[in-house]
Amino acid sequence: MTPGHAAGGGTGPRDRVRAMSSAVRPEPFAAVDVIIAKRDRRELTDPQIDWVIDAYTHGRVADEQMSAMAMAILLNGMSRREIKDLTMAMIASGETLNYAGLAAPTSDKHSTGGVGDKITLPLAPLVAAFGVAVPQLSGRGLGHTGGTLDKLESIKGWRAALTNEEFHKQLADVGAVICAAGAGLAPADKKLYALRDVTGTVEAIPLIASSIMSKKIAEGTSSLVLDVKVGSGAFMKNIDRARELATVMVQLGQDAGVNTSALLTDMSTPLGLEIGNALEVKESVEVLAGGGPADVVELTVELAREMLRLAGKTDVDVAAALKDGRAMDKWRQMISAQGGDPDAALPVAREHQVVLAPADGVLTQLDALQVGTASWRLGAGRARKEDPVQFGAGITLHAQLGEAVKAGQPLMTLHTDEADRFARAMDALEGSFKIEAAAQPAPRKILLDRIDG
Repeated sequence: MTPGHAAGGGTGPRDRVRAMSSAVRPEPFAAVDVIIAKRDRRELTDPQIDWVIDAYTHGRVADEQMSAMAMAILLNGMSRREIKDLTMAMIASGETLNYAGLAAPTSDKHSTGGVGDKITLPLAPLVAAFGVAVPQLSGRGLGHTGGTLDKLESIKGWRAALTNEEFHKQLADVGAVICAAGAGLAPADKKLYALRDVTGTVEAIPLIASSIMSKKIAEGTSSLVLDVKVGSGAFMKNIDRARELATVMVQLGQDAGVNTSALLTDMSTPLGLEIGNALEVKESVEVLAGGGPADVVELTVELAREMLRLAGKTDVDVAAALKDGRAMDKWRQMISAQGGDPDAALPVAREHQVVLAPADGVLTQLDALQVGTASWRLGAGRARKEDPVQFGAGITLHAQLGEAVKAGQPLMTLHTDEADRFARAMDALEGSFKIEAAAQPAPRKILLDRIDG
């Protein structure tokens, strides 16, 4: 008997291949056919969408095939029904949370991100002060903006990772949790997002909407407010695209039984005076203490009112809770519950460089993207997921858009642990601001539009 052949037993290599093949369940679709359907502007069926997301999540659809699918979606779009099915398929790829045993209603907020956007930090304890629980699953930043977890990790002892038991206990006891999302929540989105990031398909509205909403719906909140940023420092550069995205996401939330609305807010210029992780924590604490920049306070209060409204609480004085210490008390409880020391000194960068105003006049331009890029180059952000951040790095603004300045007055201070970073940060700031002698001081308009379900 020659090697590799069995006498009548069916155990040779060819027989084993046949047995394995017969045990493998045939796929109901071919990836290329689904790609071609979307390439040719045809609507995908529910079973096609369910299959391609499941197959990609489990490795039966290759990265190059899903890349082609993502590009076809970017170029040709999806119907409302397709986007809903895509979102539901992403949710079905993992676990979902629920708060059936929680006495309080739940309300959450999601921001599309921007420069100096630290609103989650004062907002969660502010809403919790009114008896509405806030389950805020957040992430780390990539690129020119630091994430909410990066900011909070600058607080001594604070930890982002909680068990399910710890999460639910803190939500019941304190009323607010800001922590890392578990790996079991919409794993399809995590895999697809990483692919979009390297294939030029991040901007596809169906993919943005399903990415955000799959996680938020899986999170199990009863109501959700979306803060969709508009401007140079935002994902959406113009208000029409932002309005389109907001409308799609509100529809997705409503279709899933989540009471959802969206605010379109300005991100053409940085929010607040501090950009960077520990710097933004410091400013958030100032807001919770009844102070802080007017634009941060305004947006915090506006979003809190909206979150409370969706949760059924309308007859409340939100601004008062920032002034009288109720929100600060919740902040201290929230930070302490996750091992943090709310009284500990925050990290401070070792090196500083001041940028002076070159002339008298009114600050009529302060570009958010350029300021954000400079902050990133100083060490406040990361280029790769695995990169560390400098907690003390970033930029302090000494004037905001629309304010009068004097020649020689400090306009901004740059912070970093490594002095050799200043040069590239200054390159990023070239042309980022404009001072006009004839202009009149003017308040900033934060709220641009509202989308209700």
